[in-house]
Amino acid sequence: MATPGQWVEGARPRTLPAAVAPVLLGTVVAGFELPGVVSATRALLALVVALALQVGVNYSNDYSDGIRGTDSVRVGPVRLVGQGLAAPGRVRMAALLSFAVAAVAGLALVALTGAWWLLLVGVAAIAAAWLYTGGPRPYGYAGLGEVFVFVFFGVVATMGSAFVQTSRLTLLAAVASAGVGALACAILVANNLRDIPGDTVVGKRTLAVRLGDRATRRLYTGLLVAAWALVPVMAVLSTPWALLGLVSIPLGLAPARATLSGASGRDLIPVLIATGRLLLAYSVVMSVGLLVGATVSAA
Repeated sequence: MATPGQWVEGARPRTLPAAVAPVLLGTVVAGFELPGVVSATRALLALVVALALQVGVNYSNDYSDGIRGTDSVRVGPVRLVGQGLAAPGRVRMAALLSFAVAAVAGLALVALTGAWWLLLVGVAAIAAAWLYTGGPRPYGYAGLGEVFVFVFFGVVATMGSAFVQTSRLTLLAAVASAGVGALACAILVANNLRDIPGDTVVGKRTLAVRLGDRATRRLYTGLLVAAWALVPVMAVLSTPWALLGLVSIPLGLAPARATLSGASGRDLIPVLIATGRLLLAYSVVMSVGLLVGATVSAA
């Protein structure tokens, strides 16, 4: 039976920056575009939705990969099902409970905004979380994981967090969401790079398996560069203070260097951790820049 600590590790808390970052930046973008409009209640509900979905997808992946036997040769965090630490049914229930928390918070958010079409977005997000490795034809096994991460943990999460505050979809929010999405994809790319040997053995055709080792390393670096390249665009659309986003560059140098120099297996775990921190830092410093810019403009 899994210990409480193993259940926590199975939720993969190191991936949670991918849930916090888009909500933070999206909310700050909303406040920059419409000063005084931000509701702390709506921001908190959006954060609960994002965190619950992230935990849910982590437990769902653990369950689905475990029952398929694709976790038996992995390197990385605890796999509750794959390592026989918890019954598959219990892990599936943990995933479903997480999705239920996300659904309840999402319903409350929809009720507050009155934008009932967001229910369809919520259903799509939960379906995407489950079908990543679940269902008869998991898209994560077909090399489409990065596409869905970009869409749901980048575009939907960031623009959605801004929309529930302002009821508007804007270009500034879209550009911000693309930067967040690129770094969220980089986390998955680093994860799948690490798992290329095991995934190849079990027939899991992730994008990393399809591209191969060398191209995947270049893709990882390219995603980091793409996120930083969007910072000046943010500055043009908002305030020069948004250039503070470039302060995050030093945090990406070490993981990029390790990836390009051939780190593999367990040596890529620090890259995963560093990329998560980079994503959060990117969001924080960009948010600070927008807040400073708004303050200066109002003075």
